[in-house]
Amino acid sequence: MTNRPLIILSPPRSFSSVVSTMLGQHPELYGFPELHLFVGDTVREVLDREYKHGNYGGPPGVLRTLAQLHDGVQTSATILRAIGWLIGHQDWGSKALLDYLLEKVAPRIGVEKSPVTCARPLWIERAYTSYPQAYYLHLTRHPVPTRQSMAEFFENNRRRKGRTSGRDDMMDRLMSWYIMHNNIASFTNGLPTGQTLRVRGEDILSEPDTYLPQICEWLGIRTDREAILAMKHPELSPYALPGPMPAPGGNDPKFMQSPALRVGRIREPSFDAFIESTQVQWLSEALREEFEEIGLSLATEREVADEVADFAHHLGYF
Repeated sequence: MTNRPLIILSPPRSFSSVVSTMLGQHPELYGFPELHLFVGDTVREVLDREYKHGNYGGPPGVLRTLAQLHDGVQTSATILRAIGWLIGHQDWGSKALLDYLLEKVAPRIGVEKSPVTCARPLWIERAYTSYPQAYYLHLTRHPVPTRQSMAEFFENNRRRKGRTSGRDDMMDRLMSWYIMHNNIASFTNGLPTGQTLRVRGEDILSEPDTYLPQICEWLGIRTDREAILAMKHPELSPYALPGPMPAPGGNDPKFMQSPALRVGRIREPSFDAFIESTQVQWLSEALREEFEEIGLSLATEREVADEVADFAHHLGYF
């Protein structure tokens, strides 16, 4: 059913690029790059937000998908045609655009993953309002390496754009990890049994032959050897490598540098030991002052640490 896509919910730096691309290689699935369509009600709203973030033609993942589906190839010329097409359809609703893409890949099930969706409950709710029958996969990663990976990513982003700081520095990345996963959990807790599944990214990458069939069973799709083997080759996706200018993105840059699956046990540090040994500044002084100015009382650092630790334990990280 084209109106029942698989929507992966995860914060940034949570193995979402490799996992979604792996799943998208299943013969009955189609893995999109990051589309960012749930951040606005209309294509125009999505384009406006992307423009503010330096993506002047629109979301790179959308442009690459349009080029691939319209022309069968991604080149600078087909990307430019995709930009023209997108501008010509900016009055469409964002759901109408995703419906269009889902119809293009039917009867395969579209796999959508845009970590930005999880930044706000409103955006997750927009996904659900658009696709109330969708499958929702909650993908997790250990908070400590996620924190480090987020810090590296945003630092590289700032350097690339010539910035020294921004709103991203207003809270520790561990707090971002907690907020986004809490947004996801608050949403999925209200879904019927069978519509949502939570899985640790570490488990998929460490034991794909165990966990990929389980995800396929949940989706009601093939679990045979050929289908599982196809998913173990994410590098064969048309979106696995960087796209042509002016849309080189659409997936995690590190993943696109080397998209092949490397199976092996992923080291997980002790979260409890990290919390005890690391002085985490959960909120910046500037943000604390903003909250205090509007009369909000804040929890103590210890209370925040305990809450985040309890939540990490709930997700299976100790």
